[in-house]
Amino acid sequence: RMPEFDVIVLGTGLKECVLSGLMSVSGKKVLHMDSNPYYGGESASVSPLEELYKRFQVSAPSKSMGCGKDWNVDLIPKFLLANRESVCMLLYTEVTRYLDFKVIEGSFVYKGGKIHKVPCTETETHNSDLMGMFDKRRFRKFMSFVLNFEENNPRTHHDMDPHRTSMRDVFRHFDLGDDVVEVTGHALALHINDDYLEQPCLMTIQRIKLYSESLARYSLSPFLYPLFGLGELPQGFVRLSAVYGNSYLLNRRVDEILMEDGRVAAVRSEGEVFRCKQLICDPSYMPERVKKAGRVIRVICLLNHPIKNTHDANSCQIIIPQTHLNRKSDIYICLLSFAHNVAAEGKYMAVVSTMVETCNPEKEVAPGLALLEPIMEKFVSISNLMVPTDNGRRSQIFISRSYDHTPHFQTETDDILDLYHRVTGSEFIFRDPRDADCEAVTGN
Repeated sequence: RMPEFDVIVLGTGLKECVLSGLMSVSGKKVLHMDSNPYYGGESASVSPLEELYKRFQVSAPSKSMGCGKDWNVDLIPKFLLANRESVCMLLYTEVTRYLDFKVIEGSFVYKGGKIHKVPCTETETHNSDLMGMFDKRRFRKFMSFVLNFEENNPRTHHDMDPHRTSMRDVFRHFDLGDDVVEVTGHALALHINDDYLEQPCLMTIQRIKLYSESLARYSLSPFLYPLFGLGELPQGFVRLSAVYGNSYLLNRRVDEILMEDGRVAAVRSEGEVFRCKQLICDPSYMPERVKKAGRVIRVICLLNHPIKNTHDANSCQIIIPQTHLNRKSDIYICLLSFAHNVAAEGKYMAVVSTMVETCNPEKEVAPGLALLEPIMEKFVSISNLMVPTDNGRRSQIFISRSYDHTPHFQTETDDILDLYHRVTGSEFIFRDPRDADCEAVTGN
C-alpha cells in the first residue's frame, strides 16, 4: 500500500517549516521533503565560510576572516518581531525549546545624510533630531492615541472610524509632516510602500502598536534573532516533527506531482509514490503555478567593524526610506555579528537589500553599501520574487511567496497566516498552548 499523508510539504524554507510545524501540532500526518541536501531552501544558513565563497564562486577566504566554522551566514536574514505573532507562532509549536534568541540592539533610519535611532518612547522622541520641536509634540500626541487605541472602544477613536478612515486622514488629523509620516509608516509600521496611506487605518495602528509593545519588552529594539542564525529554525522543526511521529526526507528528488480531477493526489519521488490530501511548497517546486512579481537584490557584506553612528551596535536594522532616494522601495541594511554566533570573533555580517527598479541593481544599493565602508568582502545575489497565480483552493496546492527584500519577518508572517487560512479554512489563533507569555522565548 502507498503511504498516505494529510499534508506533504516540499522545501525546508522558513515558511514551509513553520507551516509543517503548525500542521503537526494540529494533529495532521505530515511528510516533509526537500530536494536539496541541506535545510533552509532559499533561506539557508551557509557554514563554514568557505562554503559561502564556493557558492558565490569567489576564491577562498583570507586568514583574517577567522575560523570558517565560526560563521553561519544567512542568505536571507529575517528579524522576528518580539510580539504576539511570529514568536507566538513558534511558541505554539514549541520549537522554541530547541532555539535560543537574542535581541537585536537597535533600529535606525537614514535621513538627511545621518543615521538616526527610530524614536518610539517619550524620551527617545524628546531627544530625537529626526523632528523639530512642534513635530515632536504632535508625534507624541499621535503615539499616545495609538497606544491607547482599542478597536472595540469607540471612545479611543477620536471620532475616526478604524474601518473607514484612511491612514492618510489620521496623519492629517494629528497634523504630522511628510518626514514624520514616512518614518512612522516605514520604520514603525514596517510597511514596504505607501499603499497603506489610502487603506483603512486599523491595520497600521495595530502594526505601530505591535512595534511599540515589542520594543517595550526589550527596550533596545523590538527584534529578536536566533543564536547561530535562522538555519537553526528548520532543524528545530525537524526535531519537532519527530516528536509528532512525522517524517522528513532530505536530498529527495521530486519527480512528479500527481493530480486527480484537478486536485493534488500524490508526489512521486525516486520510484516511490506518497499520497496526500494537500500539498504546501515553495515556488521552486511548482514553476508553472507561479509568476514573477519583481526582483530582489541582496548584498552580503563581511566587515571587521560595527556600522558607524549606530552606537557600536553588534546587531541592528537600518532603513533608508524610498523618498529619500526617489525610489519606490526602501533600502534595508541588517547587521549581525559574533554576538549572535553567526560570525567569527570581532567580525560582522551585513546584508543590504531592496527591490530592483532599474537595469543596474548594484548601483541602486550603493547608498546602503556606502554606510558599511570599509567592506572586507561582498557577495551579490539577485533573485526573482515569485508569487502563486491562484489561491490553491481547487487544486489543494498551496504555494508560498518568495522572500521579499525586508530584513524583518512581518511580510513572511502575513504570508504564513494567509497560507494557514487557505489550507485549514480557519484563522490561526494566537495562543500559546501552555498560555505562557511570549517572553519565554528569550527567558526574559
